[in-house]
Amino acid sequence: MRILSGIQPSGKLHIGNYFGAMRQHIELQAENECFYFIADFHALTSSPDPAKLKANSLDVTADYIALGLDTDKTVFWRQSDVPEVTELTWILSCITPMGLLQRCTSYKDKVAQGLSPNHGLFAYPVLQAADILIYDSELVPVGADQKQHIEVTRDIAVRFNNKFGEILVLPKEHIIESVAVVPGIDGRKMSKSYDNTIEIFEPEKQLTKKVMKIVTDSTPVEEPKDPDKCNVFALLKLVAEPEELAEWDQKYRAGGTGYGAVKKRLAGLLIEYFKPYRQKRAELADNLDYVEQVLKAGAERAGAVARQTLSRVRRAVGLRG
Repeated sequence: MRILSGIQPSGKLHIGNYFGAMRQHIELQAENECFYFIADFHALTSSPDPAKLKANSLDVTADYIALGLDTDKTVFWRQSDVPEVTELTWILSCITPMGLLQRCTSYKDKVAQGLSPNHGLFAYPVLQAADILIYDSELVPVGADQKQHIEVTRDIAVRFNNKFGEILVLPKEHIIESVAVVPGIDGRKMSKSYDNTIEIFEPEKQLTKKVMKIVTDSTPVEEPKDPDKCNVFALLKLVAEPEELAEWDQKYRAGGTGYGAVKKRLAGLLIEYFKPYRQKRAELADNLDYVEQVLKAGAERAGAVARQTLSRVRRAVGLRG
């Protein structure tokens, strides 16, 4: 199956990104044809600093490679290096009803979070549809709360096909088996916009300091605690073996264990979990030319597919194919 996903270069990747999507992306390589891209066009909706946008794109790519991306098998590229996607976006825009976009919750959510409303943010779903459709994508990994993105894409593709013929492949969502929402150090969902993240490759001492700052309740050490309501325990679930997790569960419920002890163990497990990837990541940081080459090679492979799709679309609507 051809699988497509994109990730915005909005800053250093954190463990919420990894356990929420990246790990699954890497696992899907084994038995599928994977197309993954750096969504730098999408990132423009929040008016990022140009230098940071460029640097973040390389950082995200290096992180994926270090964590196990197979650059020979998986197509990995920078969205803006395949400009055909913007042409398809315009063509799809011309058959997309305004009402469909007005019903999309992502625009309302982002404006509510403080992003300045602009046309790019409003029309984001059409570019997203073009990203998916131009590569004849069959499956798109999403969380259960992101199904609307695929529904909108399918709606646009069906409208196009009904008008011009069976030109576009209709994608399906691949619901990622989600861990529970990964909490940040303040207890809210881990997100760069909340400044509450634990980065995958940040220095070990800094990582430990952040873990020790994780918000907990004020239950005294000697009192029993509810592991199901603890942010530290929620993160522990991501990296602890089942046997150890069961032991911590018992300690919580029995009382006599302080949150500080759990935090220290969590920090140690996070460092241990990502340690095998740190050396590779450090090597890539010193060889960004190679990272750029990966993106260039990926763009050539992705572009070849995109041009074929766009040629079909252009001919269908009456443009020169």
